[in-house]
Amino acid sequence: MLKREECEARTEALLLPITERYGVEIYDVEFVKEREEWYLRAYIDKPQGVNIQDCENVSRALSDELDREDFIEDAYILEVSSPGLGRVLKKDKHLSKSIGQEVEIKLYRPVEKRKEFEGILERFDEDSITISEEDSERTFSRRDIAQIRLTIDF
Repeated sequence: MLKREECEARTEALLLPITERYGVEIYDVEFVKEREEWYLRAYIDKPQGVNIQDCENVSRALSDELDREDFIEDAYILEVSSPGLGRVLKKDKHLSKSIGQEVEIKLYRPVEKRKEFEGILERFDEDSITISEEDSERTFSRRDIAQIRLTIDF
């Protein structure tokens, strides 16, 4: 079987012309095993948000391309969806678009007896991410961050 990263990269390459055709962009692609099932997930986005028709169009076209290329040996479930409101910020392009927005950071190990922090994403570089909390800034090493996502305010 292909390595997870290679599968994701090949899927993303197939997905690019499809997303261009339908006026959406690739947010992320992941190939993960959950319990006994493999899932190939493509997250798509556009400025005004994706709808069910966007997901259906991309899903059908991607499914056809995946069948034609047939590079994934194991059975899998294909899912195409929006990254959602509380989207995970995995890549630098996600962080760039989220400067000035409120984020939630989860750490691998506690800092000051806490593993979760919320604040406004101020800046980032290859080594760190800085948020502002009330009147102060806090900087975290990227290697200490388990997950960073947009917060959802209702």
